[in-house]
Amino acid sequence: MSGRLLEVANLSVRFPVRSGLFRRPMFLQAVSGVSFHLDAGEILGLVGESGSGKTTIGQCALRLTEPSEGRVLFRSQDVFLLSRGPLGEFRRAAQPIFQDPAGSLDPRMRVGDIIGEPLVIHRLAASRAALKERVAALMEEVGLATALAQRLPHQLSGGQRQRVGIARALACDPVLLVADEPVSALDVSIAAQVINLLIAAQRRRNLAMIVIAHDLATVGYAADRVMVLYLGRVMEIAPAREIFAGPRHPYTQALIAAIPEPETGLAGGRMLLEGELPSPLSPPSGCVFRTRCRYAEPACAEAVPPSRELTPGHFAACRRAEESIVQAGGGGRA
Repeated sequence: MSGRLLEVANLSVRFPVRSGLFRRPMFLQAVSGVSFHLDAGEILGLVGESGSGKTTIGQCALRLTEPSEGRVLFRSQDVFLLSRGPLGEFRRAAQPIFQDPAGSLDPRMRVGDIIGEPLVIHRLAASRAALKERVAALMEEVGLATALAQRLPHQLSGGQRQRVGIARALACDPVLLVADEPVSALDVSIAAQVINLLIAAQRRRNLAMIVIAHDLATVGYAADRVMVLYLGRVMEIAPAREIFAGPRHPYTQALIAAIPEPETGLAGGRMLLEGELPSPLSPPSGCVFRTRCRYAEPACAEAVPPSRELTPGHFAACRRAEESIVQAGGGGRA
């Protein structure tokens, strides 16, 4: 790793919605005051339930969604202030991998043309022969037979389609990949192959990656650091090993407890969450997790808990994060 590549500062995103008989305007708070950084060559995992803001953060990092507040800096430049020339360079350097491998590929284009399209757009192939050669090399890198170049997406399996998406993302030699739920639509065995493919590409190319998933086990396997999100706010962020060895936020503990045991296929059952995720149209006051937290106190409703550094690089937004009661293995149910 060599230097800061991406920095997100106080990011907030609100989407206007209309509700009720008179269609009065309301705002859905998708992301609230999120800050983090990503170094070159580092993998950061974003994890949380549906509605936690993971995808919105990833889209902001790629300048696909405009923030309501905050900044996204790529190599110290605000990506939302880039002019046309630098923006083109940013688009080439930062690439997405989408959740739905079928929906993200043009059904009318052949595989070779899909993978080669970024090379054409950014004028990275000097000739048709060079383009064909580069596409073949990319297909080999992601484990696709070159004979598949003439097929249409519907003629491929789900795993093959996701490999096409990865090859397309790698075509421009990016330095940053944002993979949004890259294996959630795949069978378990194929998902493991795709995750290993991403890790191998990251190491070979020294890529920085943001891996978004609702499954903490998947993120923990791939990531150097993990950021845990709940209802648009950061609950905890730490090196992946520390997250599993000593989670300091009750929500993180609950996510870890929900990971199936290899022997039984059942969750550990030490700490199960009860209740539904509150509506982002009307989030709870104070700590947004308090309505589902077994340690909640009246004071938790009064103010948003600040994110505190408990050990070097390990931050948690919980009033009781330093107490032994908020340690892994506490027992009981949420």
